Amino acid sequence: MSKKNNLQKLELTWIGKGEEPKLEPRILIENPEFSYGDQSSENMLIHGDNLLALKALEQDYAGKVKCIYIDPPYNTGSAFEQYDDGIEHSQWLNLMRPRLKLLRNLLRSDGSIWISIDDNECHYLKVLCDEVFGRSCFIANIIWKKRDGPPNDRNIGAIHEHILIYGKVKIEKSKKTFAEEHFNLSPRTDKANKQYSVYKEPNGPDPNGPFRKIDTTANAKGGRHVESLVYAITNPYTGEKVFPRKGTCWRHNKQDMAKLQTENRLYWGVDGKATTPMRKLYLSEVRQGMTTPTIWYEVALNQHASSEIEKIFGSKAAFETPKPENLLKLIIHIASNEGEIVLDSFLGSGTSIAVAHKMGRKYIGIELGDHAFTHCFPRLKKVIDGEQGGISKAVNWQGGGGIKFYTLAPSLLKQDKFGNWIISQEYNADMLAAAMAKQEGFKYLPHESTYWKQGQSSEHDFIFTTTQFLTVEALDSIQDEMQPGETLLICCKSFQTACKGKYTNITIKKIPLMLLGRCEFGKEDYSLNIINLPMDDGKDDMDDRTEELSVQAIRVKNKPNQQTSLF
Repeated sequence: MSKKNNLQKLELTWIGKGEEPKLEPRILIENPEFSYGDQSSENMLIHGDNLLALKALEQDYAGKVKCIYIDPPYNTGSAFEQYDDGIEHSQWLNLMRPRLKLLRNLLRSDGSIWISIDDNECHYLKVLCDEVFGRSCFIANIIWKKRDGPPNDRNIGAIHEHILIYGKVKIEKSKKTFAEEHFNLSPRTDKANKQYSVYKEPNGPDPNGPFRKIDTTANAKGGRHVESLVYAITNPYTGEKVFPRKGTCWRHNKQDMAKLQTENRLYWGVDGKATTPMRKLYLSEVRQGMTTPTIWYEVALNQHASSEIEKIFGSKAAFETPKPENLLKLIIHIASNEGEIVLDSFLGSGTSIAVAHKMGRKYIGIELGDHAFTHCFPRLKKVIDGEQGGISKAVNWQGGGGIKFYTLAPSLLKQDKFGNWIISQEYNADMLAAAMAKQEGFKYLPHESTYWKQGQSSEHDFIFTTTQFLTVEALDSIQDEMQPGETLLICCKSFQTACKGKYTNITIKKIPLMLLGRCEFGKEDYSLNIINLPMDDGKDDMDDRTEELSVQAIRVKNKPNQQTSLF
């Protein structure tokens, strides 16, 4: 056995790891009843299981999403009204792993994912993300202060949550870090701006305190020793001759330093006795952003989010665990720019896409629960109409834009009463053609005049799906229309034996036989049954029964044959 084979991989293991589902690539169907605003909008709100929805997006959005933010169930052991949130560790990891893998596929090479989580699963999630994204792609763990003070009913109370950040690709050590290369600076705070004056500095020690350096050019003292930059300057307040510290030098030559002294641009400390001065910078001279710290204690609190939700929906109980708009504003500002795509596959009350909309981003939101209809859509509708809650005033939001609402199509195949797999009767001809194109890796693009050109994988490679019996005569007619170099895949329920192999540029496959074994058909819900494990606190009256809470699948509210747009 080679030395390489003897090496053991460092990884997190759990029950069920590797037993990942073979997902059916579903099509998405627009529901015009819940689409709103600009009809040309590319913004998407998808109702359905998020694992199936992510698979549905993969073909068209792989490598196109700039920022992903998710706030998955925290596995706290308590059931919320909207989320049953209490899965044993292995089940929770099995829930997250395939979703993270699909999310990674959707990211651009310069994209990043931001995951909100608390202490219950943070450290398991960190190791899982190291495996999915690569440990070298880890960027930071943001500690976000979510409440003013700890609960009064315990000795140690958590007031923070984590936000794990990963990039899509590793930046080589010799280059800038991923954050330096692809993230925006945080907006400047009022506190930081107060360090600078827009007026001419007074003579003598500055009563307002130091003008702190923002970058290396702010310091009058240089780094590496350069002989020509070692000379004495005079402290105007003490008259003392000052040299740079041993082994260092000034950053400026004598002429430039003299100019700084003449303009009173050197700061000698509050009492005027600093051993080395710093160069004063005015607000207009500093960079218009700040390095993002990894502790966020003045961004926003959960109570702000609850207040925002109450103002939008008129009810405190509208949603139990929303995130404040200011938190999402900072994340989206750092990780994306206007016009780029933001995605959230655990949408909840819709805060992330509401903020993305106000900030001029394109977005995709996915939600399984009924609140896709009762909360997410109404919230986006209000945003489009110009609501002034949350960050609206800060970003000067005036309304506009649009949203398209999609549902997942039902499974393409189902079993009849004899156990045979058949094409679902809920599929009309257009839906079937779109579904088969996705199954075979073609882009569904029906030609305006050539009926058999329903989709294509390249300029000369096409697909045609039909439920009619394919005859030799029909095949000959198609062949006569094909141009030199064109190839065609025909998917049909049945065909004349003489058709098979008649033309080398035409391949014929039989449905549903061609699909069997590829993926799991007939499954609508990949959210796991959620278990609250027995807990023993030493009390006699503690019931150690395991309570199983099942997530109910929300049925599509509209019939597929009523839809006008396929995706």
